Amino acid sequence: MNNGFVHLHVHSEYSVLDGAIRIPELVKAVADMDMPAVALTDHGNLFGIIEFYKEATKAGIKPIIGMEAYVAPKSIEQKGKGQDSYHLTLLAKDEQGLKNLMYLSTMAYLKGFHYKPRIDKQMLAEHADGLIALSGCPKGEIPKALLRGDYELAVRLAAMYRDIFGKDNFYLELQELGLDENRTVNQGLIKISEELDIPVVATNDAHFLRFEDWKFHDVILCIQTKAKLKDQNRMRFNTREVYLKSPQQMFELFKDVPQAIINTLKIADMVDLKLELDPTRVHLPKFELPKGYKSEDEYIRELAFKGLRERMGEIPSNYRERLEYELDVIAKMGYSGYFLIIWDIVSHAKEMGIVVGPGRGSAVGSLVLYALGITEVDPIQNGLLFERFLNPDRVSPPDVDIDFEDVKRDKVIEYIRNRFGENSVAQIITFGRMLARAAIRDVARVMDIPYNDADRIAKLIPRTGYTIEMAMREIGELRMLADSRPEIRELLEMAKKVEGQIKHVSTHAAGVVIAPGTIWEYVPLYKSTDGTVSTQFEMTALEELGLLKVDVLGLRTLTVVKLAEEMVRQRHDPNFDIRKIPLDDPKTFDLLGRGETLAVFQVESRGFRELLKAAKPRTLADLTAIIAIYRPGPIQSGMLDDYVSRKQGRKPIEYPLPELEDILKETYGVVVYQEQVMQIASKIAGFSLGQADLLRRAMGKKKKDVMAQQKEVFIKGATEHGIDPSVAADLFDKLEKFAGYG
Repeated sequence: MNNGFVHLHVHSEYSVLDGAIRIPELVKAVADMDMPAVALTDHGNLFGIIEFYKEATKAGIKPIIGMEAYVAPKSIEQKGKGQDSYHLTLLAKDEQGLKNLMYLSTMAYLKGFHYKPRIDKQMLAEHADGLIALSGCPKGEIPKALLRGDYELAVRLAAMYRDIFGKDNFYLELQELGLDENRTVNQGLIKISEELDIPVVATNDAHFLRFEDWKFHDVILCIQTKAKLKDQNRMRFNTREVYLKSPQQMFELFKDVPQAIINTLKIADMVDLKLELDPTRVHLPKFELPKGYKSEDEYIRELAFKGLRERMGEIPSNYRERLEYELDVIAKMGYSGYFLIIWDIVSHAKEMGIVVGPGRGSAVGSLVLYALGITEVDPIQNGLLFERFLNPDRVSPPDVDIDFEDVKRDKVIEYIRNRFGENSVAQIITFGRMLARAAIRDVARVMDIPYNDADRIAKLIPRTGYTIEMAMREIGELRMLADSRPEIRELLEMAKKVEGQIKHVSTHAAGVVIAPGTIWEYVPLYKSTDGTVSTQFEMTALEELGLLKVDVLGLRTLTVVKLAEEMVRQRHDPNFDIRKIPLDDPKTFDLLGRGETLAVFQVESRGFRELLKAAKPRTLADLTAIIAIYRPGPIQSGMLDDYVSRKQGRKPIEYPLPELEDILKETYGVVVYQEQVMQIASKIAGFSLGQADLLRRAMGKKKKDVMAQQKEVFIKGATEHGIDPSVAADLFDKLEKFAGYG
């Protein structure tokens, strides 16, 4: 990097309701301006660094991971009046620097929070390795001393920071944003630079992307502070210059201090940090084995066979073969420890008298999970496939969602913390974004547009699946309002910019992360106002890092069922056990067929009650099928009506091929389950179940190039099994259409 300029002080939307730059747009702008690298320095947090790293590296831009830290005047222990914090720009030079950055950000939230997440100088001194520090904006400690006219203090502070970070890792940060304070600070910093031989560097404290985005940023600030644009004494920036300027603009601003520009490239060259993003490499905590066991594989094997014998007595040969196969796959993929951790959590929940759900999703396809008592659904009896859950042909970590009664979910999380260590467990952050209607209402309030007008406009946009842009194209009344009233057009144009912006931070409803050691060595932590400790990275980023995620779902239905069970025992039968009720009770199916299912989980909506009356299920298989097929895609395509008509005998049952009758008979010739797609690919085209699962995934993701390749393999395999190529192609198209319904 021997020419150009690098922005080292940039705030994205993860500086919540202060930064107005979205990371993909940032990276594109940097690439368009031919800059070799860019830093991300959000306020006190590292929320966006995984998205930033991925987007930048994909575009061939060097990502510089940083943070604008808040430094307490003295100690983070002091939180009284007058304990405002100073800004300091920190950049991770290498892996050790990133670890220290994650530690500092974590402790700022967990221990130092006082209006802002704060660190102190002692923490900096102890965790300065691998970090580059810039002296900060005018709210930095050195600039503030200069603005007070205390040059001697500013010199002492500069020397102190140089000693903390090392001579080559501390820079005095020059900014030229058109403010009088910039000139005062810059003159003082240049003088200190000459006196102490500390290098200077130029930044622009970018909060928005282009100059014309200043009003968008102003609106964001008003949303944050619940103010209106017309308010006189509201929070506002005193400059419109804090945007991502081009190298040419920065050269011009600092033409008298060219070294400040050159040093941005020098700092970028110093950074050598590569993140290991590999979701297939899971960092599992070590499971403590009981005495006498040499490996996790050995222990899970004994537990599984013991559990299956307790369920079945003598284990049938087909069950034994399936269990051996699953255990072998689990061991080869290195996931025995994962299964033991899930078993440990579920077992202890049951011991504590907490109701655990029977299982959900692809996990019920595992006989090992059934044998361990984690799920209550027999996958062989119900025709469920292990490969849909854990595919030996595709290395991807398993994912088991576990339902617990909602009133005791916190007890489960408390057990996980105690079992695996307080410093190894955290819940997962989520970022609430402004959807179309909310964006319109928020911007209207900021612009002082009457509530009734804002409400009317917001309600013109359908609740789901519509952006403001789509609505303006498709809804005539909205276009008419925009064309006839300039203030409404301005509202909609601004709301389009605000739409999708992060508005608040919250905690994921189910996710818990368990690290193999101290968690902030893998992911920084955040502490919410209610005291909940969560990761600073959201779910997808954690998966990229290969961290173990357990979904601990609190389900109110389980609490209701438990209470109902207790009432039956009190009033009717003291020995009543809901797990032993018959699954073929005619009176229950009569009730379902009448649609009398208000407040019954999953079948209580008006639409579903009408479906029950039409379909009149008489078996558990019937009920399962209509729950599976009651989705927007199958409803809109006519598949649901087709299923009901065939079931009721109003339409003949037909199969795409006679060979598929055994696979589709239960669903009257209609493809209802993804397992059926896999079974068809296996039977007709000779796919292994692992290959069939890859086909199912590819169909769901609708990648044209992958699908063309898969179609060719499918037709070739089907032809080798005696199927006409045109018939095979037609069948593939039908399966692809089904998979596309989602």
